[in-house]
Amino acid sequence: MLYFTEQLLNGIQLGMLLFLLAAGLTLIFGIMDLVNLAHGSLYMIGAYFAATFADWTDSFVLGAILALLATLVVGMVLEMTAIRRLYGRDHLDHVLATFGLLLFFNELVRLIWGPAGLTLSLPSEMLDAVQVLPGLYYPIYRLVIIGVTLAVGAALYVLVMRSRLGMLIRAGASNREMVGALGINIKLLYTLVFGLGAALAGFAGLMQAPILTVQIGMGENILIAAFVVVTIGGIGSIRGAFVAAILVGIVDTIGRAFVPDLLHVYLNEAAASSLGRALSSMSIYLVMALVLIVRPAGLFPAASR
Repeated sequence: MLYFTEQLLNGIQLGMLLFLLAAGLTLIFGIMDLVNLAHGSLYMIGAYFAATFADWTDSFVLGAILALLATLVVGMVLEMTAIRRLYGRDHLDHVLATFGLLLFFNELVRLIWGPAGLTLSLPSEMLDAVQVLPGLYYPIYRLVIIGVTLAVGAALYVLVMRSRLGMLIRAGASNREMVGALGINIKLLYTLVFGLGAALAGFAGLMQAPILTVQIGMGENILIAAFVVVTIGGIGSIRGAFVAAILVGIVDTIGRAFVPDLLHVYLNEAAASSLGRALSSMSIYLVMALVLIVRPAGLFPAASR
């Protein structure tokens, strides 16, 4: 039971990181109608910035803040120089262009930081574990990820749904021409939205950096999971992205922890391990298929927000 609870917490923590990534993705797609395969590159850039700035300043927190701001700037510059030319074009053009940007960022990172990976060390106070249940100790840093992401999610919801800027963002998504006719600088608005999405991706990357090695291409696999989250939650829905991210994180983690052990009852060790890994990897796609059968527009489509 304690092991199950630990894996459940791991699933929630993974879901929180997926939410940060998927929230930026669904924000950009829902408002700009842009399929952005380079979103995972911004996740990678955030991790590299955090590792670099933390090394320069000898402070994890200061390095994280600087990395967040730097990723925001990169996102805004990227929107102004490349992404802006894709608005109103076919989704296939989006896919081809942003895939090219993905390759560009991989090579740019290789040129600047080299092919070897980087590490991001945590402050000593975050290396300990706390007792969450009798007999169950859980790493403080993973609890920090959960808490900080909940705060970011709440702030993002207030920004999009309760603020004047959020009203303009939602109006721009519904009728870009009308918002422009009212005197709103729609280009600047889109630049800010894309920068916000990039910052969320970079924040997910820097939060994951102390757990995994910071390396080239680190955002590509998790981007696939983020697209699954967006599809399950409903395109353009922040609430849907949150619920779907938790669901996907738990299903993926619990599946990887328990499916191989269950198969050992019926199969030999080699076959159970091989089949278990395959079924665990498939689990989130099976969940997505089931959700789409019942609700083709996702759990919380944007129209229902």
